[in-house]
Amino acid sequence: MSTSTAHNPGLSSDTNHFPRSAPSDPTAPHVEAATVVVDATSDRGPLTRIWESIGYDEINWTYTPTGRKLLKTFGEFSPRPFLIRPHYVFCSGTGFGIPHWGNGNVYHEDADGNVSYDFTIVDQTYDAIVEAGHHVLVEIAFTPRDLLPPEADELEVVSSPTVYSNYEAGAWAYPPKDYEKWRGLVAAHARHCLERYGADEVREWLWELWNEPDIFYWKGTPEQFCRLYTVTAEAVRSVLPDAKVGGPAVTGGGVEFMRTFLTHTSTNDVPLDFVSFHTKGSAFTPWRVYGPTGGEAPEKQNPSAHKMLFEIRRMLGVVGEFPQYHSLPAIVDECDAGVPAHYSVYDNANFQFQNTEYYPVFQVKLFKKILDLNETGPVQVEQATSWSFYFEGERFFEGTRAFLTAGGIEKPLLNAYRMMARLGGRRLTATSDAMSPAEDLDAGDGRSMREEVDVLASTDAAGRVTVLVWRHTDDQYRTDDGPVPVDLRIEGLAGTSYALSHHRIDAAHSNAHTAWTELGSPQNPSDEQITAIKDRQGLEEFEPVRDVTVDGGTFSTVVDLPLPSVSMFVLEPR
Repeated sequence: MSTSTAHNPGLSSDTNHFPRSAPSDPTAPHVEAATVVVDATSDRGPLTRIWESIGYDEINWTYTPTGRKLLKTFGEFSPRPFLIRPHYVFCSGTGFGIPHWGNGNVYHEDADGNVSYDFTIVDQTYDAIVEAGHHVLVEIAFTPRDLLPPEADELEVVSSPTVYSNYEAGAWAYPPKDYEKWRGLVAAHARHCLERYGADEVREWLWELWNEPDIFYWKGTPEQFCRLYTVTAEAVRSVLPDAKVGGPAVTGGGVEFMRTFLTHTSTNDVPLDFVSFHTKGSAFTPWRVYGPTGGEAPEKQNPSAHKMLFEIRRMLGVVGEFPQYHSLPAIVDECDAGVPAHYSVYDNANFQFQNTEYYPVFQVKLFKKILDLNETGPVQVEQATSWSFYFEGERFFEGTRAFLTAGGIEKPLLNAYRMMARLGGRRLTATSDAMSPAEDLDAGDGRSMREEVDVLASTDAAGRVTVLVWRHTDDQYRTDDGPVPVDLRIEGLAGTSYALSHHRIDAAHSNAHTAWTELGSPQNPSDEQITAIKDRQGLEEFEPVRDVTVDGGTFSTVVDLPLPSVSMFVLEPR
C-alpha cells in the first residue's frame, strides 16, 4: 500500500493549537445518564439561522437536473431562502464540470485585447438558484485565462492525459494582469445580474472577493489582494450602491492575513459589510491511501468540533480588534467537518462518517456550539456554510461530502437540515448536565470534544416548542452496547394540551445508508431496492404523534439515545 501526503486544499498550515484530526479512543468514558431541562418562559432572543447556506466547487452542476432538484429540495423544507456560494464563476473553460473544478467562462479578449463577456453559464447557474427560491453568495473569483499575468507561465505541470493545462492546475490563482479590466469585468457581472434578476433580488446577495487567499488559492501578496479588494468593492458598488461586499474568506489559520485585510479596509475607508473566513474539522493523514478497494484506514481519525470552534473563536477575536467592525456579520462560508469535499471512503476509510448518522448529529452539535459562541463576544456568526452539494459519476454511498449519493438518494446529512429548519424563531434556555464542558476548549492541549448529551430549544409565535437533544462524541469509531436514558423536562408551558411529535436520526431512523447496507451494499441496485432505500431517506418519526396533557406547566419524558443520535421533539398547542 502506498500513500499520499499532498497538501490538502482548504486547510491552513497552522497546526500549533490542534492536531489535523481527532484520534479514536476506544477507552473514552461514556455518558451514563443525562437530565435535560428546557425553560419555555425564557426568551434568549432571535435564533440566528446560521445553517441556511451551502456552497460547492462544481458550479456547472448547479443547473443539471440533479442540481436543480437538490436546490428545490432545500427550498421545499426551509422556511427561508438559503445562500448558495459556488466557486469558479470567472474561470475560463468549456462549462464542463469535474470534481473540484468548474467554470463560468465569462471573460474573453480577442487578439487585439478587445474585451467581451459571455454570461451563458452564469445565467444557467444563477437562474437555477433563484428559481429554487434562494439567494446567491457571489464568490468573485478567479482570474480568467485572458487576464493572467506573464508570471503565470512559470507554473509548470507535467503533461499527461489527465491534465488540461497549467491554467486548470492553478494558474487561475494569479492576480489579474490588469486591475482596470478586472474592474470592468466585476461591474459588468453586477450589471448583468441587476438587469436579469432585479434590484429586490440582488439586494439580498452577498458579494465576496476570492477564496482562501492566505494559501495557494492566491499567488500574489497580501498587499496585492487588498488592492484588488478595493477595486472589486468599488466596481460592485458602482452598479449596486447598496450591495453587501466583503471578504477575505481566509482559512481558519489565516489570522495575520485577516488582520492585514481589516487594517487595510479600516484605514482606507474601503466598503466592508461582512467578514468571511473558513474552518475545517479534520484533514486525514494520509488524505489518500493507495491500497485495496474498500481497505481500512491506516489510522482511525475523526473530525474535531473543538478544532472548528477554536478557529472560529480565534478569528472572531481578530475581527474584535477593530471596534468599527463589531456589528458586522461573520460569514463562515466553508464550515466543514473535513477536507476535501471530493475525497471518499475509497481514498481514506475515515471519510465513512460522511455516509452515516455520525455526520448529521455532528452538524447539529456544531451549530449549537457556534450559537453559544455568539453569546460570548461582540462579533457574531451569521452563516456557517456547509461546503456540500453532490457529485456526478459516484458509486452508491461513495462517501464524499455531499447531500446526495448515486441515484439521487439523500444521505442522512440532509436530515440534519430538515430538523434545523423546523426550529422556531426564538431561542429558549436549555441545559444538560452531560454536555461537553466549555472549559475543554480552553484546555490548550487540542483535545477533541468528549461524549456528551446536549440540547437546543426554540419557540415561535404560535407557542410551538421545538427541542433537539443529541448524544455524540468526536469519534466515529466509538460505539456503545446500549442507549443512554435522558430525562427531558420542558418547564413553563402556558397550555395544558399539546400534540407531541418525535423524529429521530440514528442508525435505524432517517438513514438511507443503513437501508442500503442492510440490502448488501449493492452497487447495481434493482428498482425495488432503490425504492426501499429511498423510503428511508427522509426525516422519520420515532413514534407516532400523540396528545399529551401538561400538569403544572411541565412536560416530562425519558428518551433513550444511542451513540450517535439526535431526537427532535415538537410540542404544538392544541
